[in-house]
Amino acid sequence: MITDEHYNRITRALPLLRQADPQMIREFRQSAFYAYIPAGRDVFAQGDDVEAIALLLSGAVRVYKLAENGREITLYRFGSGESCILTANAILSKQTFSAIATVEHEAEAIMIPADTFREWVRRYDLWRDFVFELLSQRLTSVMEIVDEVTFRRMDIRVAALLLERSRLQNPLDITHQEIAAELGSSREVISRLLENLASQKWIRMGRGTIEILDTTSLQTLTLR
Repeated sequence: MITDEHYNRITRALPLLRQADPQMIREFRQSAFYAYIPAGRDVFAQGDDVEAIALLLSGAVRVYKLAENGREITLYRFGSGESCILTANAILSKQTFSAIATVEHEAEAIMIPADTFREWVRRYDLWRDFVFELLSQRLTSVMEIVDEVTFRRMDIRVAALLLERSRLQNPLDITHQEIAAELGSSREVISRLLENLASQKWIRMGRGTIEILDTTSLQTLTLR
């Protein structure tokens, strides 16, 4: 059961509850439960049965695929006020989880049991609209990844990632392996591309860090 303190936080993260009728609110508070998930914990692994879906109050979760050769590619991340579309799909289709979901930054979540989630989709228009909007947003982001992997050169994707991360932090605390996992490439390929950028004085590499020196040139590269 959800306490008053947690419910107040939930309504800030999920404004849709402010529009919910009293019956749905009662059921939400009775069925949902709070969970703390530490960084590094796998929420789901590929093939897991899905017994509940997480709505994040804080933190971030990375959802990714792992190939047989060990390479990873990030499908999407979700944070406060969001949830995982693959979890929703697994619940609605009664199938197992089809990727890996790992907590990147320690997370607080409200967990909704799978049976309750399916029942709310059937009974409440408000909840059904929320789920379909989530489906639409994630489908768009996954299609963008497919487009990038298929049609964009890897050096352009590396430059775009560095620029995106540098908006929050410069130098970046990131390794070659982390970039490779993010983009679905190998560490050797990423290292070679980064060394090329460094030789042009666009970036400076350190141990576990990358500093952006020439934002303009990187932006020009991403437009090719």
